[in-house]
Amino acid sequence: MPFKFFLLLLFFLLSACGDTPPNDPYPLAETGENILYTAFTERPRHLDPAQSYTEDEYTFITQIYEPPLQYHYLKRPYILVPATVEKVPEPEFFDARGRRLRADAKPEDVAKSVYELRVKPGRRYQPHPAFALDEAGEPLYLGLSREDLADKFGIPDFPISDLRENSKELTAADYIYQIKRLAHPRLHSPIFGMMAEKIVGLKELGEQLSAANLERPGEWLNLDEFTLSGVEEVDRYTFRVHLIGRYPQFVYWLSMPFFSPLPREVDRFFGQPGMAEKNLTLDWWPVGSGPYMLTENDPNRRMVLERNPNFQGETYPCEGEAEDQQNGMLADCGLPLPFIERAIFTREKESIPYWSKFLQGYYDASGIASDNFDQAVKIQISGESNLSEDMQEKGIRLLTAVRPSVFYLGFNMLDSVVGGSGEEAAKLRRAISIAMDQEEFISIFMNGRGLPAMHPLPPGIFGFEEGKAGINTYVYDWDEQYGRARRKSEAEARRLLAEAGWPNGRHHQTGEPLVLYLDTTSGGMGEKNRLDWLIRQFGKIGAQLVVRATDFNRLQDKLKKGTTQLYFLGWNADYPDPENFFFLLTSQEGKARYGGVNHSNYANPEFDQLFERMKIMDNTPERLALIRQMNQILQHDAPWIFAFYPKTYLLTHAWLHNRKPSDIANNSLKYQRLNIERREAARQAWNTPDYRPLILIVLLLACLVWPAIRLYRKRERKTEHGAQG
Repeated sequence: MPFKFFLLLLFFLLSACGDTPPNDPYPLAETGENILYTAFTERPRHLDPAQSYTEDEYTFITQIYEPPLQYHYLKRPYILVPATVEKVPEPEFFDARGRRLRADAKPEDVAKSVYELRVKPGRRYQPHPAFALDEAGEPLYLGLSREDLADKFGIPDFPISDLRENSKELTAADYIYQIKRLAHPRLHSPIFGMMAEKIVGLKELGEQLSAANLERPGEWLNLDEFTLSGVEEVDRYTFRVHLIGRYPQFVYWLSMPFFSPLPREVDRFFGQPGMAEKNLTLDWWPVGSGPYMLTENDPNRRMVLERNPNFQGETYPCEGEAEDQQNGMLADCGLPLPFIERAIFTREKESIPYWSKFLQGYYDASGIASDNFDQAVKIQISGESNLSEDMQEKGIRLLTAVRPSVFYLGFNMLDSVVGGSGEEAAKLRRAISIAMDQEEFISIFMNGRGLPAMHPLPPGIFGFEEGKAGINTYVYDWDEQYGRARRKSEAEARRLLAEAGWPNGRHHQTGEPLVLYLDTTSGGMGEKNRLDWLIRQFGKIGAQLVVRATDFNRLQDKLKKGTTQLYFLGWNADYPDPENFFFLLTSQEGKARYGGVNHSNYANPEFDQLFERMKIMDNTPERLALIRQMNQILQHDAPWIFAFYPKTYLLTHAWLHNRKPSDIANNSLKYQRLNIERREAARQAWNTPDYRPLILIVLLLACLVWPAIRLYRKRERKTEHGAQG
């Protein structure tokens, strides 16, 4: 009997060796399906295009919504191309008397700019109950009571039949309605204040809507009843936007979700009483015309995007950078998008399970956490990054790109020690800039994933210059022998510190030590090893750094009041234009005085004047000359310690095609393609358990136990015979 038991155990062990690996985290029904598997770490707060403004949210909504323009997926530097409109609009200029001006008119002569956009006919929204009509042609799901919503917990709970009929064609009116939503007082759109200064009549619309909101609190406001003078509907597919003055960066905003179409029917559907109480809102269930639609929203566990059956008319690009051809990025030229049917995003709060599932083939792509960097990447003596042998054996690919971002340690220019516009204060800031060895920081704490910053403009932004022409000459010297920038010596930093009135880190008159204070959060520089490193950098020139740990809200409050001394922040580009970086240091953006984004409260009239000229210019040699002057001013005044431009390191499996890093063009899912057969084969090979050790253990146990069982049975038989006798 026991021997039969061991045979039965062996049978079950062997039968477990099926086609699906036993550690497969996905349902059996998904095997072989055209599904992208990926992960997210932070839950999105907003999915409403009027409110969303973070990278975590854009991961989802840029696959769902379609603004008028988009960035070319492959070309660098980034260029705008049409998305839902027929062409990238060229503005027409008018003077104060309404007379049309030439395209090369002087910026000061332009009183108004007009952008005309024509929507491509035939583009449709995703199927949605907001568009469903009954037999009489009336909205099927309008006028719902709370009782009607009792069994409704998500959009899939509203049954609709014909997918195309329960949809709607994009029209110019939908774009106009969304622009009006930017002024809605209940939405608190993060760009309303800025756009109110640009779009004619938007500020006045905001005042009208605020008054209506006070009169009708909680009621749905039909924005079609309110006039926006600066946006006009020409015909069903054409609309015009009137801007105050000249603002060439407006076309970049037309590529962002803020300007995606949103029809009144959707706003009315979600505006019904009882909807918000059950998270039946646009902020939870977005409605767009893009290639994907959100069909499952559980931000604490997983989110699912499925192909929009009504999306059509867009194909994979046929042009790109020189290396795109050899990397196979043009193999799908002209094929209809999207390629992937479904994308499942699983929330992973810890990096270890995320990394493990990627190595097992259960996630199709992954970033690289610092703890896993040495396992994945080897840095050569030349500084180049190569995949480790283990990664290469799995066919994993490494994709890298410098992000359009800058990180910096800021000085509060209102502070009595590190602030001020005098030369002594500037020398103090430059001395600290030299002492902070950014190359060492990037090597130790970022695994080499960054470039030392010379000024606010990262690579890929007009005005960034490589080599000798682009270095910060107040912090670096150019090494002609090796053709690279070399950080100035500690002796030079100490000399500047002495000239600033702090020889050897003590005040030249009072003898008091130079004690500086850094306010930081755990998400900033707030890790012990980094802070210890930072303290040592200041100590090299005799300065003492005191770290004041705080939470995010407290730090924001101190920045707002101008009571910080040092702080650490970064900025990711909204759009690839130098204006989007330089404005962070203009006086009108001063945080303490105006509540803007200039957290250093830096103010230099010459810089401001150059900025006003530069921001309304096209990318010409004249503009580049102004940018060089602006960078030199900032490098001299040093309101920031320019820290680094981060690099993106992305790993993808061999079966995921057409993946290209991009921090500006976020709507990348539609371009990617999967080789399902190759993925299934790899998963099976990498996850099939080796049962041989277990079988040997079972057999060994059988060999050990069987003699004891035989002896026991022999004794039992003797006992039985004795009893019978």
